[in-house]
Amino acid sequence: MTETEELVVLVDESGHPYAEMPKAAVHHLDTPLHLAFSCWIVDDAGRVLVTRRAAAKLTWPLAWTNSVCGHPAPGEPIVAAVRRRAAAELGLSLMSTELVLPDFRYSARMANGILENEVCPVYRAVVLADAEMLPDPAEVAEWRWTSMADLSRDVAADPEPFSPWMLAQLPLLS
Repeated sequence: MTETEELVVLVDESGHPYAEMPKAAVHHLDTPLHLAFSCWIVDDAGRVLVTRRAAAKLTWPLAWTNSVCGHPAPGEPIVAAVRRRAAAELGLSLMSTELVLPDFRYSARMANGILENEVCPVYRAVVLADAEMLPDPAEVAEWRWTSMADLSRDVAADPEPFSPWMLAQLPLLS
């Protein structure tokens, strides 16, 4: 499914769905509040996967961020969307998923004016340490495994290369 065909679920201030909109039409200067998710993937050795968004991404291109993000399709359970996007973006099959920040919500404006405005539950998922990754270059420019302590030090030293949602989630997860 292409981005022009993909539908995003619009939600009201209470997080209740009220409409759907093509993903390609959602993100702009006055982005409506919509449903998304973030997922932090850890391996069974305790490392966390961080990814650098592809240069062609509309929002925060080339920013380092948590493992995978996305939007559930209308009627799709969020855990199913997390698994779908982990497979599509990273080529990973998740062993388990856990909802860790059910009420996370954020909005952030890019320098060019594009607004991100999401109700965005955050998940933690586990994969095997030796799991083979096959990142989609249209989604992921780079990736690396690190510890939460090292990631926190990197962010403290220079937050600029990181996505605003990752910066907001990291202290809530540490």
